[in-house]
Amino acid sequence: MANPMEQFEIRTLHPLDAMGYDVSFTNSSLWMLVAMVSIAAFLFIGTARPQLVPSRWQAAVEYMYEFVQKMLDENVGADGRRFVPLVFSIFVFVLACNLLGLLPWIGAFTPTSHVAVTLGLAAIVFAVVCIVGFARHGLHFFSLFWPKDANILLGAFVFLIEFISFLSRPFTLAIRLFANMTAGHVLLKVFGTFVVALGSFQALPYVFGVLPLAVNVALTALELLIAVVQAYVFALLTSIYLNDAVNLH
Repeated sequence: MANPMEQFEIRTLHPLDAMGYDVSFTNSSLWMLVAMVSIAAFLFIGTARPQLVPSRWQAAVEYMYEFVQKMLDENVGADGRRFVPLVFSIFVFVLACNLLGLLPWIGAFTPTSHVAVTLGLAAIVFAVVCIVGFARHGLHFFSLFWPKDANILLGAFVFLIEFISFLSRPFTLAIRLFANMTAGHVLLKVFGTFVVALGSFQALPYVFGVLPLAVNVALTALELLIAVVQAYVFALLTSIYLNDAVNLH
């Protein structure tokens, strides 16, 4: 059986070195670039000629933008409108990376299956939350971790727990996306191998091969759903974290 983890191997396409640091252009870099070009093309086609009665492309772009805007309105309030470009950018980037990684036969790579990529996105979110929180509230931002009307002893205990929980946010945000994308691709690879192995039997190849093939088709459909859901969850949690920074809730 082929190694199901081989699909996650980082391969150097063009070696580069900057001041002693390896900044080589890899297959992960390539597919992140493909994702950004795809997003740029999608947005350009949808907004190049805006019409009162939108075309399908324009309607798709407007729907996605309004979807993110509504998400921020519900979770942050009116002040959340200023963060729509950030959350929209994260949402469409994660979605594009997730979906492009499912393309068959062309050696597609899923950047979000590597924790380095998801942790980088989560670190951006965490940094923005901290900057907004301190810029808006100053040191009063620490009241986010202190329970209202609690005594000193209980308050200090809860403060420690809440503060540690807050610091763990970028890691949980990154690992959730990374783990879901990795697990799904491993299952697809394993059952795809079963289709070939069991279908190659001399006797009743169709009988032995049909079941894993059907499972693989179902898993592919599930992976498409997970790709969309995980992009949504990443954007939703970003909105919730921004709500803490803006409203101290």
